[in-house]
Parts: sequence; structure tokens; C-alpha cells
Amino acid sequence: MQFGTEVVNSEDHSVIALLGESPGASTSVSVALEVLEKNFPEYETEWMPKIQKMIPSYGKSLINDTALMRKIRQQTSKDLELNYYQNNK
Repeated sequence: MQFGTEVVNSEDHSVIALLGESPGASTSVSVALEVLEKNFPEYETEWMPKIQKMIPSYGKSLINDTALMRKIRQQTSKDLELNYYQNNK
């Protein structure tokens, strides 16, 4: 038995399924990216700049790049009008 959400696909990538818990906002982007990575690798070079524009941290480690982590946190706080970053610099 396994808990969580999992993306599975046929060997020829003609069928893609999402099994398990229905994804909410916290997992939906991750699941969508996993579908792209596993099933459409031939488009990676073409799609990567677009994905990185939408998700600047995509493919990068926020653990190892604290400057990027701070930039992402600041932008997210601004976008969500949290005022967190202003109070916790």
C-alpha cells in the first residue's frame, strides 16, 4: 500500500494517469511538471526557458542558493500580499 499521488504512464506514453489522492494546490504544479518531464522529454530544450520564466526556481536548489531562495520568497510574499518578507528581512 502506498499513500500519496503518483503519475504513471504507459511505455509508449500514450496513456498518462494520476493515481492516489487527488492533487490540490500544493501538488498540482509538481504533478504537471512530472507529466511533462516523464512523457515529453523531446520538448525539454524548447520548453525549459518558458518553464523557468514561470517558475524561476525550476531545476535549481533553494537549499544551495540562498540568494535565489530569498528572491523567490520575497516575490511570493509580494504576489500573495503577505507582507511577510518586509517584517522578516
